[in-house]
Amino acid sequence: MSSQITDVLVVGAGPAGSAAAAWCARAGLSVLLVDAETFPRDKPCGDGLTPRAMAELDQLGLSSWLEGRARNKGLRAAGFGQELYLPWPGGNLPNYGGAAPRLELDAAIRQVAIDAGVDVMEGMRAIDAVMDGEKVAGVVFRTASSKGSKTENVTIHCLRLIVADGAKSQLGRTLGRKWHRSTAFGVAARGYIKSHRSDDEWISSHLELRGEKKELLSGYGWVFPLGDGEVNVGVGTLATVKRPADVNLRSLLTFYAEQQRDTWQLEGDVRAPWSALLPMGGAVSNVAGANWVLIGDSAGCVNPLNGEGIDYGLETGHLAAQLFADTPANSRMDFTTVWPQILVAHYGTAFSIARRLAGLITVPKLLPTFGPIGMRSQFLMTIALRVMGNLITPEDKDVTARLWKYAGKASVKLDSRPPFS
Repeated sequence: MSSQITDVLVVGAGPAGSAAAAWCARAGLSVLLVDAETFPRDKPCGDGLTPRAMAELDQLGLSSWLEGRARNKGLRAAGFGQELYLPWPGGNLPNYGGAAPRLELDAAIRQVAIDAGVDVMEGMRAIDAVMDGEKVAGVVFRTASSKGSKTENVTIHCLRLIVADGAKSQLGRTLGRKWHRSTAFGVAARGYIKSHRSDDEWISSHLELRGEKKELLSGYGWVFPLGDGEVNVGVGTLATVKRPADVNLRSLLTFYAEQQRDTWQLEGDVRAPWSALLPMGGAVSNVAGANWVLIGDSAGCVNPLNGEGIDYGLETGHLAAQLFADTPANSRMDFTTVWPQILVAHYGTAFSIARRLAGLITVPKLLPTFGPIGMRSQFLMTIALRVMGNLITPEDKDVTARLWKYAGKASVKLDSRPPFS
């Protein structure tokens, strides 16, 4: 095994890694996809699929798989005495979203990769990289221990490497990835609970999230119907180094679920609670090297305004595969600057303005002052849904799209550390 060589080694079989592996294999590259866990395996997530995610999943060939699962028309936004129904805007993206538990979604995308010819290994955690000058020559994995057996280290060699091992990204840190917490980051918790409204056609977000002492928090609560008798219920707050989130997420999750019990006809207790801490808006540097790239959560590709990361994972996996397919293994191209430039071109302006707005939300008294104003306007909240969900595509030329892009460019000029730098 230590002498095995593959064109592309992908570390991490979440949506980003599996999508990247599938697209690389479809381009004719030999691919090995390795994950630390044994499938099927769960991940902390809201399980919501935005129209951006639905578009990528459709390209992967998962449309029929999604048809039997929850589909939603848009967002039911509540808070400050108001409740608004905000349909997905459509345009160059689907006018619907979806939801699927990560336990099932990740396995489905991984199967797409397998069907494309990708070799897979599981129960192997990446712990180090083998360098050949500036290039990664291989990755050292520690095999998972089972009863009566010992762990061992295994080295797999590769010509190129895609790192998709999640927000903590142990392999990314080994390669020099740094997370800069001066901009807003997220802390969130989710769980599952039985509901008689699990087939509801709207996902719900409560933009006036309050703690057990009735204090207003800089975040939101959500209930995402899964169509299987359960809903995904969760809470998330924003924080910065200057204004950390001083909250017990598990306790807040239980408290929030109790608030929604009658409305959502919930039964029993929240099961499988799981919390996570997320770098957002490209607030990481060293996302690439001579022959390797970071994608998805590993690269900080999480929306600062709603915590969404599945769509960016799928997209960055697709982009990385295109880069590798267009670049022969014997090419002298160095991805160190090329990959960050690609990420900036696709997400730089949107991430810059989004994390700036997210940082403002953490400022005391700003949310209670402006939140009620925004919630009184269907027009403003419709625009907010579009920009908060990053549902503006390069093809969009309307006034909102032009203003958002202009604001993003202006924001980048003010950044002391632009996204992915």
